[in-house]
Amino acid sequence: MYAFSATHPAVLLLYYAAVLLITMFTAHPVLLAISLLCSVGFYAWLERPRVFVRQLAFSAVLFLLIALSNPLFSHNGATPLFFLNGHPITREAVLCGMNIAAMLMAALYWFRCCHQTLTSEKWLYLFGRITPKLALLLSSALRFIPLLRRQAQTIRAAQKAMGLYSSRNYIERVKSSMHVFSALMTWSLENAIDTGASMKARGYGLKHRSHFSLFRFSKRDAFLLALVLILCGATLLGALVQRPAFVFYPQVSSVAVDARAIMGYAAYAALCCLPLITEGKERAQWTYYRSKM
Repeated sequence: MYAFSATHPAVLLLYYAAVLLITMFTAHPVLLAISLLCSVGFYAWLERPRVFVRQLAFSAVLFLLIALSNPLFSHNGATPLFFLNGHPITREAVLCGMNIAAMLMAALYWFRCCHQTLTSEKWLYLFGRITPKLALLLSSALRFIPLLRRQAQTIRAAQKAMGLYSSRNYIERVKSSMHVFSALMTWSLENAIDTGASMKARGYGLKHRSHFSLFRFSKRDAFLLALVLILCGATLLGALVQRPAFVFYPQVSSVAVDARAIMGYAAYAALCCLPLITEGKERAQWTYYRSKM
């Protein structure tokens, strides 16, 4: 079985760098729509349904706020829809706001997917020998944030069980949250001391230490790496290179639909769907093998 999250860390880092760079440095609405849909779909695959629905509701509100804020502050454009306090709300400003919101939401969801698949051990493997201090800092930070969240939930549950946590009104809720925060800070300091003592006992910082890793670059990793590079090249050649930049002002550019542009759109769609295709293939194989037992 071969899931996308089990891919070699270097290939994962290259993949996320590719999709994020194209997402954040292009204003093409077709590419941004593909990126947003695929990132949300992959995050839905990785995350628990309840958490995903909660995050999706928050993202929808954030999307609307970003999309609606642009026409309120930018009044450029040749097609006014209506006037608000004497200022024109133009079609171009509305579409530009939606495009900016799509770019930010797509980047946000790709970062969430990256956090789910590129774990702290993989970051440590990638940068441990090049910049060991930076790798340790990134690994500790990525591990510490979810650890603090889980510990805060445990402390809050324990205080509720003992009758020490009250949420009858806003003031009581703030006081109870401060008690949880105080206990959490005490626990985090003790945990940091224990972690430092454990690292010292295991020889961290000594010269000529040996390194052990579970990650091996396989033929499938090489195939996936080549596929990512080919799809990135096809996307750049088909949809971006030697084409005028997509603009919204003073009028919205037309979306290219020739064969070369369609090739670029299809390549980027395949690139963004690569994690879902890999995960779906593994799920299908697992289902097939279970049916044969």
